[in-house]
Amino acid sequence: DLKKKGADMMIQNQMPIFQQLAFKICDNIVEGRYQVNSRIPSVRELAADCEVNPNTVVKSYEWLTNNQIIYNKRGIGYFVSENAVSLILDLRRKQFTEQYLPTIFKAMEQLSMDISQVVELYNQYIKSKQ
Repeated sequence: DLKKKGADMMIQNQMPIFQQLAFKICDNIVEGRYQVNSRIPSVRELAADCEVNPNTVVKSYEWLTNNQIIYNKRGIGYFVSENAVSLILDLRRKQFTEQYLPTIFKAMEQLSMDISQVVELYNQYIKSKQ
């Protein structure tokens, strides 16, 4: 839920706060807390809840709007777009492919691990979650 205070909500990394807020909203959309065409918190509500400057929230909402994840009904508020979940998953797959996989592949190479070992570990992980 976005109603956590300040630093408690923020991911501990170098990502700008506006982007952390945008990603948290994306988490809430993917997890079903915000449904398609439902209203999300206003700029003022979110800024107060997260104890951040409203301009930071505006920047988050601009990023989400530019990526077509939310849309604005002028005078009413911001709403979750029809294709928000698929757009978020596409963005996250791209981020995973470009940011995380190269690091994983480098570590695999350094550890002399092949893909079959990783697949086995992944399968064990999936079984442990069931």
